[in-house]
Amino acid sequence: MRIILEGNQIKTERDFHNQISKLLDFGEYYGNNLNALWDRLTTEQKPIFVVWKEHLLSKQNLGEECFKNIVDLFEAVKQDDISFHLKFNNDKDPIDIFNYSLE
Repeated sequence: MRIILEGNQIKTERDFHNQISKLLDFGEYYGNNLNALWDRLTTEQKPIFVVWKEHLLSKQNLGEECFKNIVDLFEAVKQDDISFHLKFNNDKDPIDIFNYSLE
């Protein structure tokens, strides 16, 4: 699954969570915080590829710390998926993982 985050529409952390939860169909009980995002991204069916368009505008609106926390979480989910995939599938090129791109 490939989703596109529209950075020009992300002005607050709430905007980020609203957008990603709609795109990934998290439902009404999604917690709208990074802990809930971790839980969902580590249990969702893969592959998931997030393209964050106009990420620099989001970074400016969200602030350095908030933006970094989100990107760090994305990277942690990606690394967790790679580690899990390599450990249990003995595959040197995992494809069923979470990944992202900042554009």
